[in-house]
Amino acid sequence: MLDENKNKEGMSLRTIHFWLIVGSVIICALMFFSTYHLFSSFEHLTETAEQQIELRKAARELMDASDYLTEKVQRFAVGGERQYLTEYFEEAFEENHREEAIAKMSAGTGAEAALEKLQAAMDGSMALMEREYYAMKLVIEAKGYTQYPEILESVTLTGEDQALDAEGKMRRAVEMVLDDEYYEQKDGIRENMRASLEALERMAYDTDASALASLNDEMLLVRIVIVVQTLGIIFMVWLTSCLGIHPVLNAVDRIKADSPIPVVGANEFRYLARAYNKMYEVYKTSVEHLNFKASHDELTGAYNRSGYDLLLSTIDLSTTYMMLFDLDNFKSINDHYGHETGDKVLVKLVRVLKKHFRSDDYVCRIGGDEFVVFMVHSTEIQKNLIARKISNINGDLMNTEDGLPPASVSVGIVHGSAAKDGENLFEKTDEAMYEAKRGGKKTFVFHGV
Repeated sequence: MLDENKNKEGMSLRTIHFWLIVGSVIICALMFFSTYHLFSSFEHLTETAEQQIELRKAARELMDASDYLTEKVQRFAVGGERQYLTEYFEEAFEENHREEAIAKMSAGTGAEAALEKLQAAMDGSMALMEREYYAMKLVIEAKGYTQYPEILESVTLTGEDQALDAEGKMRRAVEMVLDDEYYEQKDGIRENMRASLEALERMAYDTDASALASLNDEMLLVRIVIVVQTLGIIFMVWLTSCLGIHPVLNAVDRIKADSPIPVVGANEFRYLARAYNKMYEVYKTSVEHLNFKASHDELTGAYNRSGYDLLLSTIDLSTTYMMLFDLDNFKSINDHYGHETGDKVLVKLVRVLKKHFRSDDYVCRIGGDEFVVFMVHSTEIQKNLIARKISNINGDLMNTEDGLPPASVSVGIVHGSAAKDGENLFEKTDEAMYEAKRGGKKTFVFHGV
């Protein structure tokens, strides 16, 4: 029973509005959440890529620094120029590229395997430096330099090498930095460097794969949110259309057609529809239950003056044509054929008018031979249609097959939108009708349309 009452009452616009706002906020929050996480994943991927670049750069810097030291010690051993000795120790103890490479690698996350190989390369480089120090001490002894880096003071030549002359010491220095044993140590350093770079490559691949998987998950979430948002918008449009827009448009059409409004849609609109339908029923009942004799002409069956006044006060003049019909030469018909025939002509005129107008339109007799037709629900200018109707009406009145004398009408026509009120509308229509009379009768005149 409760469900039936709910269905009868419909959903409230306030409730719909509240849940639409809640739904919009939720969807916006989901969109913000998903885009934020997508951005975070992309930022993480970027940071990871930059970190990998820095780590690979650090690894190469160590190798470059080792090669730089090798170049300087070999030049010093071959030529003995002091500038190479100076440049060697500037790199080893001032620039510290190798130590910086180790520090960068230590700061990176997940680079333990690469760092181990890099440290092995560093250890090999330090071991090679002991050999290079010995070679440099030989050159210093051979050249007789008295000023040199303090660290070389601790290097002690073997008795055999100490006994060599200057030229012999130079040859021995060259051998120590250019022989196979030296390059075997260099190859060991390079091998550890390659292993470190390979470990970095593997780490980069694994990290990128993990980051891309996370990014794909975030992209999937964004797609889901977009689909939910799209479905939510479609649902909101559908709900608004079903409960608001469509019922209103349907109601407008029903009102134009002078019929009750369907009780559908939102709760508030259903309330309005029921209120309108009650008013409509009261209006229809009042019109239909008017005392026939009080509201209709006894001779013709058309609305009389009282019915005319009621209709004029209740119908929507802004969508109504008023047409004033006057029988041409009606007095002559009465004088020549008699009042009984004249009455029959009036009855015929009403019958012809009802034939050529719709059942929703109203035919009224407001005087002896004057009739008004209210052509309702006419929002558009319909000159051609009305002209055809009047032409057909005059054609039927001129037909004498029924034994009645020929007759015609002069018509004044004004649309209600051209008048201030009902009284002003009648004045304009009456003026148009008399203009038609002056124009030769059996014709019509439009005013204000």
